[in-house]
Amino acid sequence: MMMGLEGQFSLFILVRCLSHAHKLLFLSSILFVFSSQIFQLKVTHYRIILFKTKTHPLFKPLSSSSNLSFHSKTHLFSRCPLGKRLDLRSWAVSGFDLSNFESVLEAAGVLTAIIVVHESGHFLAAYLQGIHVSKFAVGFGPILAKFNAKNVEYSIRAFPLGGFVGFPDNDPESDIPVDDKNLLKNRPILDRTIVISAGVIANIIFAYVIIFVQVLSVGLPVQEAFPGVLVPEVRALSAASRDGLLPGDVILAVNGTNLPKTGPIAVSEIVNVIKSSPKKNVLLKVERGKQDFEIGVTPDESFDGTGKIGVQLSPNVNITKVVAKDILEAFNFAGKEFWGLSSNVIDSLKQTFLNFSQSASKVSGPVAIIAVGAEVARSNIDGLYQFAAVLNINLAVINLLPLPALDGGSLALVLIEAARGGRKLPLEIEQRIMSSGIMLVILLGLFLIVRDTLNLDFIKDML
Repeated sequence: MMMGLEGQFSLFILVRCLSHAHKLLFLSSILFVFSSQIFQLKVTHYRIILFKTKTHPLFKPLSSSSNLSFHSKTHLFSRCPLGKRLDLRSWAVSGFDLSNFESVLEAAGVLTAIIVVHESGHFLAAYLQGIHVSKFAVGFGPILAKFNAKNVEYSIRAFPLGGFVGFPDNDPESDIPVDDKNLLKNRPILDRTIVISAGVIANIIFAYVIIFVQVLSVGLPVQEAFPGVLVPEVRALSAASRDGLLPGDVILAVNGTNLPKTGPIAVSEIVNVIKSSPKKNVLLKVERGKQDFEIGVTPDESFDGTGKIGVQLSPNVNITKVVAKDILEAFNFAGKEFWGLSSNVIDSLKQTFLNFSQSASKVSGPVAIIAVGAEVARSNIDGLYQFAAVLNINLAVINLLPLPALDGGSLALVLIEAARGGRKLPLEIEQRIMSSGIMLVILLGLFLIVRDTLNLDFIKDML
């Protein structure tokens, strides 16, 4: 029996949970595949997709113990002149910037839009086939506003980190006969497959549209790398500020070792030295204007024993924008960019499962996602284009996994039914499978929310 599809909450890349008449979609799964190569994350090397991987450590969670964070004032998503994507694994989020709450709202708005698109896919696929739909909600929890149209309740709810589409199949208050041919559970396998798959398809289309609009409007970023690592920001009262580092400085060498020209590796080297040197002097060769000189910085010790100096770092690159000249070129650019981002997501997911013991701690939750999006918006609003595109792709890929709480799990049950000649699994077995997935996702979601919140810099400063 097909349960009602409902919801998305935010966790690491949007994980869906099927529960009685609801299906919660946790944004959590969005980050699960969303490592950090292109997004500003927290400390070490990353890459642009969800899990930290061996070759492409994407989105690194805010769980990093160091207050050293990376940041690019120019653009978070870049490509090299020949269209070859550079491995920008250096950005880190320093946490919510409470002085610029607008950027937090922008990031939350992006996530909400992505969730609405996903659920709209399910809704339209059902509605256009004449399948009964009872609810369409943006958010979870108490209803703030609602209206009814054509037997569907549309509502806005208190917690805007998700949404859901409700079906009356298992609603005890529904007056629709249980044998009604237009209940989702009573429709042919193909019809149900279309409804289940429509959310993923909607996110894929939305991701491409976002990139296409970016190509025609602000353009795609192209970068040229230079030696060293840029220091865009130095936190007040930090070790870096105390010992003389200034915003705009370029670090050329650490403890006498020159940094490579490849930004992500250079940033990683600095991070590793700083984290491993609490209360120990670290000698930095710095370029300031046209002068080169050395500065000794003594990292403070974090609560977990690692070093921190309180700066943001980014690859030392010069970034320009390339805008499509016409529609045909826009389709070409958008197609290549979409394929590149999709490949990164898939590759990152693959690496995560192959190296799960190392990657498990890099999974991030809704708090981390919004923090990253807020940092992207604060640094350069243009970065929200690819932030949104990557989240859409992540959501689509993760939801295709054949796991109980995901769309892929629901598809797997339908395929099993097809393989059994149209005979469904016993309801009790199906409910046990889905319930186990739901419970796992809920517990994981709560854990990630608490962990990521405690790892925000302004929370750390209060501890």
